[in-house]
Amino acid sequence: MQCGAGKAPDLDFSPGRPYLCATMAEKSDPNSRLIAENRRARFDYHIESDLEAGVMLLGSEVKSLRQGGSNLGESYASVEGGELWLINSYVAPYREAKTWGHEERRKRKLLVSKRELARLWNATAREGMTIVPMKWYFNERGIVKIKLGVAKGKKLADKRETSAQRDWGRQKQRLLKHGARE
Repeated sequence: MQCGAGKAPDLDFSPGRPYLCATMAEKSDPNSRLIAENRRARFDYHIESDLEAGVMLLGSEVKSLRQGGSNLGESYASVEGGELWLINSYVAPYREAKTWGHEERRKRKLLVSKRELARLWNATAREGMTIVPMKWYFNERGIVKIKLGVAKGKKLADKRETSAQRDWGRQKQRLLKHGARE
């Protein structure tokens, strides 16, 4: 019998059975974690589809992202010259890099397949869509990835409707919660 996987603790001290493994908690993956999220994107845009892309970064940028210094609030992605670029994203300077650091708001190349690039170009050039970065994260292998949304901008009335639906959902949950107590 092996360790973990939701089994009851088995404290058999015979050789071949490590008794400590039953008491050890499962660790979450330290590499996989959220770096930054653009929460405003879902409020300002109708997200039609999304995709995952790799990001070409410098070493000082990766170290800065591990410390949590980034912002996607005013950034966007654009297809230029047959390549996909992330524009105006902020990565805080890495203090230990000093002279060989990076620019905070430089253009960063995004890595997608040719098929995805053609689909994105078609969506932006012909259909008037926008490519919005939604979140940066480290995947299971510790590599920086970005989730992009292909979106269409909302009008002011649409934003009000979204806000009203969200408020009604919260109010409904409160009513259900308090109604269950009585």
